[in-house]
Amino acid sequence: MLVYEAGYSGFWLARWLARHDVETLIIQPSSVPVDRCARRAKSDGIDAELLLRTSLAWLRGEPRVCSMVPIPTEADEDARRCVRERQDLLGERVAIANGIASILATLGARGYEPLRRDRRQRLEEVRTALGDPPPPQARARIGRMLDRLELVLAQIAALERQRDAVLEEAEPGEAERMIQQLVRLRGIGVQSATLLVREAFVRPFANGKALGAYAGLSPTPYSSGGTDREQGIGRSGNARLRTVLVELAWIWQRYQPGSAVVGWFRDRLGGAARRLRKVMVVALARKVLIALWRFATQGVVPEGAALKPAA
Repeated sequence: MLVYEAGYSGFWLARWLARHDVETLIIQPSSVPVDRCARRAKSDGIDAELLLRTSLAWLRGEPRVCSMVPIPTEADEDARRCVRERQDLLGERVAIANGIASILATLGARGYEPLRRDRRQRLEEVRTALGDPPPPQARARIGRMLDRLELVLAQIAALERQRDAVLEEAEPGEAERMIQQLVRLRGIGVQSATLLVREAFVRPFANGKALGAYAGLSPTPYSSGGTDREQGIGRSGNARLRTVLVELAWIWQRYQPGSAVVGWFRDRLGGAARRLRKVMVVALARKVLIALWRFATQGVVPEGAALKPAA
């Protein structure tokens, strides 16, 4: 048996060892308890001994001694690259558009939209605050930025066509079946369904609590002596998953007003202030996550949820 911490190298070593009949455990580093009494010595020998003692305690069945990372299949790990690449490309699109706006702002030129299809023609009409065309170097730089922008837009469109093709598969795999299942619900689009499945639902989870912890939506209470307060959610989980869940929590209230989780949210919220509404929506996001997980994996329709009309 071999034990190592999850890190930059990913899961290739665990798969290689599995082919040679070596059992492998991958420990979540942040879940290993350490001594906080004083400044802690750190070396490879000390870390190896700590991992050994932690893994032995986990094998003995001690609860909450650490968290083991499930090893995804190579196909599941490869499939989520498209989702993550699209998010990276969207960030690049925003950065390029903001860069063009920044150049034009220094010249006093406003109103140019680089994301329009006629971006090249409209660039010819741009005038500075003095009524002149942009200087040659600024114009050349904007042209090169438009070249990069158009490449990014083409790559985003290609990824979206690949993503949407899953809905048309007649004999889908397990992950594709869950995506097709989720898009049947009102308020769930193909992008949200794909991200939920690729980032979370393809992994095995013992229960909803483990799923919520993976998404970083678990509470972190503080209780010491006579002090009891809530510190908010733990943010050590999957940030991409947590972001889309908070967005879905707001969308769910609009498209699924008759669902049980929305009724729970409104009963708990009452006439509270707007700030508390933003805090409580995180709890709603966790309940929506668990409901969608059960719907995708077990076919349990969320209570009170409405399905899209059949095409």
